[in-house]
Amino acid sequence: MQLNNGLIFMSDTRTNAGVDNISQFCKLFTFEKKNERFITLLAAGNLATTQSVISLLEERNKAPTDRGPSIMEAPSMFQVARLVGDTLREVIQRNSDVGQKADATFHATFIVGGQIDGSEPRLFLIYPEGNFIEASTDTPYFQIGETKYGRPIMLRAYDAEMSWEAAIKLLLISFDSTVKANLSVGLPLDMLAYQKDSFECMYRDRITSEDPYFLSVSNGWGEALKSAFDQLPDFKF
Repeated sequence: MQLNNGLIFMSDTRTNAGVDNISQFCKLFTFEKKNERFITLLAAGNLATTQSVISLLEERNKAPTDRGPSIMEAPSMFQVARLVGDTLREVIQRNSDVGQKADATFHATFIVGGQIDGSEPRLFLIYPEGNFIEASTDTPYFQIGETKYGRPIMLRAYDAEMSWEAAIKLLLISFDSTVKANLSVGLPLDMLAYQKDSFECMYRDRITSEDPYFLSVSNGWGEALKSAFDQLPDFKF
C-alpha cells in the first residue's frame, strides 16, 4: 500500500497443497543498500516458482551476468520491476511446456515496491507473464493471492494521508476478513513499513494468532459490524 509517508507491506505465511498439506513460509523479501535503495518483494502463487525467482535475484546480485544490471544495480524502480518480471517469466518458461504462456501449475505473482535514491517510492504488480503495472493515485495499493474477501474494507477506508498506525489497522482488518473466509490464508502475518527517503526498514514484525492487538482488532471489527447491522432499518413487507 502506498501512503504519502512511504510504503507498507503485509503478507500471510500459509502455503498449501490441499487441506492436509499446509506449511508456513515467509513471502516477504527485502533488498537494501544503505543510503541508496530499499526494495521489498511480496510473493503469491506456486512456492517453487517464487522461491526460484528470489534465489535467482539473490544469486545474480553476487555473480553478475550478461542479462543486465542486478536488482541492486538497476538505476530505477521501473527497471527493478522489469528485472523481476523477466526473472519470473524465465522461471515459469523453464518449468512449463507451454512456451511463453504461464501455466496455472507454475502460476505466481509479485508485488515490488521501494525507493532508489533520486526518485520517489514506487509500487508495482508483476504478472506471471512478466508484464507489470504501477500503482497510482487511482490505484494506490495492490493485492495478490486471495483478494476478494479483504478488498471491500480497503476500498472504503483507504486514505493516502492516513497514519502508519491506521494503515496497519486497515491491513489487519483486511487480512482478518480473508483468514475467516478462506483456509488457504492464515497467520502469522509478516509486516514491513518503509518511511519515504529513509532507504532502510522503519518497522518489521511478525503478527501471530495470539497477538493481543490483532485479537482486539479482530474481535472489535466483528462486534462493530454486528452493531452496525443491528442499527440499520429492517426490511418492511
